[in-house]
Amino acid sequence: MPSGFLEDASFNQSPAFGDVDLFAADRPLADAAARAGLDPGALSACGRDYASAATLDLGRLANENPPRLRLMDGKGNRLDLVEFHPAYHALMQKSIGYGIHASAHETPPGGSDKPAPMTARAVRLYLATQAESGHMCPITMTHACVGALRAEPGQLATWLPKIRTRTYDPRPLPWWEKDGVTLGMGMTERQGGTDVRANITTAKGHGEHAEITGHKWFLSAPMCDAFLVLAQAEGGLTCYLMPRHRPDGSQNAIRFQRLKDKLGNRSNASSEVEFHGAWAERVGPEGAGVRTIIEMVNLTRLDCAIASAGQSRIALSQAIHHIRNRSVFQRRLVDQPSMRAVAADMALELEAQVALVFRLCRAAEHAAGDPREAAYARLLTPAVKFLVCKATPQLVYEALECMGGNGYT
Repeated sequence: MPSGFLEDASFNQSPAFGDVDLFAADRPLADAAARAGLDPGALSACGRDYASAATLDLGRLANENPPRLRLMDGKGNRLDLVEFHPAYHALMQKSIGYGIHASAHETPPGGSDKPAPMTARAVRLYLATQAESGHMCPITMTHACVGALRAEPGQLATWLPKIRTRTYDPRPLPWWEKDGVTLGMGMTERQGGTDVRANITTAKGHGEHAEITGHKWFLSAPMCDAFLVLAQAEGGLTCYLMPRHRPDGSQNAIRFQRLKDKLGNRSNASSEVEFHGAWAERVGPEGAGVRTIIEMVNLTRLDCAIASAGQSRIALSQAIHHIRNRSVFQRRLVDQPSMRAVAADMALELEAQVALVFRLCRAAEHAAGDPREAAYARLLTPAVKFLVCKATPQLVYEALECMGGNGYT
């Protein structure tokens, strides 16, 4: 006797979400891009790519198969490698191909980005986050680290050609042998957390370089090719650039301890790490570590706000898709007055988030030549990051409730 009851009973369910244009369907985003003078055609193609069923499935696979730490090989040789699912690598390749990691630092801006390169990149970041947000961690940090490296023009000139390439190269090789690189950072320690001035990791100077001894409690995206870290030098807390390999090509003394078992952000690795005399180069003046690395921090704050707005958008999109295709009490959910009110409230919240983050992008875009925009960006960046990142989970909760039990599967 056929056993098809469960399959036959599966009706009144919304179809799978996907194969839409995330850019064209998002009026507030399209308006922000138009105000910046950006080409809607290129951004629409990006929106279709990230919303394709194939790309969305990469996001599912990357989160269902989290990274694994491989400390040693079978012969006891130290490896300190993090192995990712192929879906994660495919997402990294796609986002680096779109230049989300470095397009704002191209001189002159490339292609359709010319009128507003930071805003164009922000739109692509917002779209990419809707497919999968975890892999945006190394993408964002690579983009943001350039801000700190500007304190050392020589280092920036050395690294920028490899950063700017739109080639994803995950091979664990010395950075100069690779076709493209990504950068990460490590600031916080067990005893201090965000109070980085309480850091106890030390730097011992040796001419043009230093040896770093200590630990970091959070080192995200540990397979990056170099990391900005803070350490206590003789002159105070100082910023350093620590590559995965020493100049002679040998593996640097970066020893991973474990990967964080996180509630979310499962596709991306966050590690606990120790430094055993790790080779590093100073970035910025000795004792000015916070002032140097804050240039990176501000760019990551802006990206956090953009990405959170993107997460709000995909939550709203999936909720609306569901309520348009689900009926209760002889009416579609979208036709129920209380559900329409909830959806409208979420849409208003999202529109406010998008308007706010892209106004902040405009300020960051023009800060170098406009003191008023520079002041706006300096004052509002931490506030906007706080506000949008705090508001997004509440909007996501509402979206989950709109979808009922289907929102949790």
